Parts: sequence; structure tokens; C-alpha cells
Amino acid sequence: MSDSGESGAGLDAATQRQVVRERYARIASSGAGETEGGGCCATDECCAGGTAEEAAETAEQLGYSRREVESVDGEANLGLGCGNPKALASLEEGETVLDLGSGAGFDCFLAAREVGESGRVIGVDMTPEMVENARSNAIENGTDGVEFRLGEIEHLPVADASVDVIISNCVVNLSPDKPQVFRESFRVLRPGGRLAISDVILTADVPEGLRADPDSVASCVAGASTVDRLQGMLAGAGFEKVDVSAKEDSKQFISEWDEERDVSNFLVSANITGRKPESSDE
Repeated sequence: MSDSGESGAGLDAATQRQVVRERYARIASSGAGETEGGGCCATDECCAGGTAEEAAETAEQLGYSRREVESVDGEANLGLGCGNPKALASLEEGETVLDLGSGAGFDCFLAAREVGESGRVIGVDMTPEMVENARSNAIENGTDGVEFRLGEIEHLPVADASVDVIISNCVVNLSPDKPQVFRESFRVLRPGGRLAISDVILTADVPEGLRADPDSVASCVAGASTVDRLQGMLAGAGFEKVDVSAKEDSKQFISEWDEERDVSNFLVSANITGRKPESSDE
């Protein structure tokens, strides 16, 4: 079985970053309530969660409780993602959390409630429009302990060994250089820090016609990696206690991501975790 690896599913790195940035700029500009559907689907028309109620229903499909959804004000919940990374992270009061590809801030605001006033949450996103929206949502939610930074997840604007936990929701698959994402994650984590992300993985070959299709790559359909490759990337970056666990029940919502084909035939959501050793040579 092949996978996209660092090649960006057939697109060069610069093109992949451009199509991803443009796609999520459009989503940020429209927001929940302007388009139909939800999840990381393969057309712009179904990408931004539909109405606020539809976005809430999508979030519940992904593993969020209705109470979590209703606890966040504004349009932070765009109905995107493929899981609930906060549920994996077992966050504790006072921790510093980093969200890779933080979007409009939904997971950041949920994390902030877990880490409390003594904790801190940093969201990093490469789309200026998303960062602007997230900062507006932070004001609406009154979350002083959350900040949003513009940057690429391959080059994090975060100091060495300054973060306790990294979360991310269906974003790493969009990167043209996934090993670099994990190396950067390892760099910014404190010794003993942990990675807890939701993302998609390949269970079969991506149909050849999708590998270089910009819409498919930018919509989480064609840029995923296999379990073995992800495990190798994480171990290569220095992580221990690596686990990549497929969520077979995710096929139900993933099958709705593309109107032309059933992408759940080769794609499934997974929980991906790892830990930085208590002592490590960097």
C-alpha cells in the first residue's frame, strides 16, 4: 500500500500549502451557517458546517458532547474535524496546551476550560482569516488564557520545551511534510509532554485520480498516511509510547465527505498519541 508521505498526495509542497490556505480562508470568510453539510468534505459547498445547529450535530458525530458544543459562544465551531482530540488528552489544570491548526478556536476554548485560569492555550494556524476569527471568538468567549498565533505547523512560532500537551483535529494530514510537523511537536514539548491528536489514516490506496487533485488534498481526503508510516514518523521524531488506533465507527460520517465516491473505502479516523521521554537529547 502506498501513501502520500511527504509528497502531499501528488502536489508539490508550495501548491499544497496554497490550496489548503485558500480553502480555509474561504471557510473562515463564510463561517458556519453559510454553506451546507459538515466535516472535512471534498467540496466547498459542504465544508463549513451548515447552520449552527448542523455544525453542532456534526460535532456530536465527531465525539463532542452537546454540553461541550453549547459551552462555546460565537462561531468557533465550524463543524470541521474527524474526532475530539481534547478527549484523548486528559488535560489537567495549569497545563499549557498547543493546538496545531486551531481554526476558529473551538478546541482551544474547550481546552481552556480544562486547564483553568492557571493554564494556557496556544492556537497556531497558517490562515490569517482563521486567526482573525479565532481572536474575535476569544473576546466573545472571554478567554484570557487563550492566544492565537499565525504560523505553519512545520515551523511553529513556539519556544522550545514550553508546552505540556499538543492537540490537533484533522490537520496533520494536510501538511506536505508530516515528519517535520512531528519533529517540531517534539521540540516544543516539555520532557514528559504528550501528543494527542485526531486525524485520518489510509486503510487502502488512494484512487490515483485523487492524488494530485487540489480539492481532495485540501479537504483531508488524499493527504493521509498509513498507520505504519505515522508510527515511523513519530518514532523518528523521538516519541515513545506511540499508538495509532483506527476508529472504525468513523466510516459512517467519513462516507458522507464526498458526493461522488465513498472515501471511507480507503480512509478512516484515528486517535494518534505519543509522549516525549522524561529526559531526551535534542
